[in-house]
Amino acid sequence: MDKNLLRQEVSVSTVERALQKHQSPHVIWFTGLSGAGKSTLANALEVALFARGHHSFLLDGDNLRHGLNQDLGFSDTDRSENIRRVGEVAKLFTQAGLIVITAFISPFKEEREWVKNLVGPSQFTEIYLSTSLSVCEKRDVKGLYHKARMGDLTQFTGIDSPYDIPDNADIDIDTAAVSVEESVAIILQYLRRHDLLAFA
Repeated sequence: MDKNLLRQEVSVSTVERALQKHQSPHVIWFTGLSGAGKSTLANALEVALFARGHHSFLLDGDNLRHGLNQDLGFSDTDRSENIRRVGEVAKLFTQAGLIVITAFISPFKEEREWVKNLVGPSQFTEIYLSTSLSVCEKRDVKGLYHKARMGDLTQFTGIDSPYDIPDNADIDIDTAAVSVEESVAIILQYLRRHDLLAFA
């Protein structure tokens, strides 16, 4: 970092922003293979939170790659940078008092742990969608798995690039066995039980 850069202090604190919104800033991090249901479930959760009066923002992997991260490819280095940028954005949004919902494959445990430590473990809930590879392939609306199997798409998670299964995810949901509505109910119940929504 340039030694001439100084952090500028601001007058409105994160606590004050959270109090204004009557909620606890938090990051809800969905991870899992392509096709596991991350975007669908993250969107449904935000709808449920919005209906309950919460202030949230959804960061979706595909959407960010159309803008903020459009310069990144899918090498291990670029994937790590993708998650680093997402983590920094998520941190800024929590400082604004928001509940941040993210939907990223985020295949590497090291990067997920980095984000968790960046925003603070008490403000981070990891949700692993443990939907099997076979089910994800059957849902392959983008045709990505087929391209990867044919060799037309390389470094694809689950085929020729690894996915680090979370050791201790806060919530584990197999979307092949649990409906979207049931999944949202499970997540909301967890967040309420651990007092992660209302400002304490």
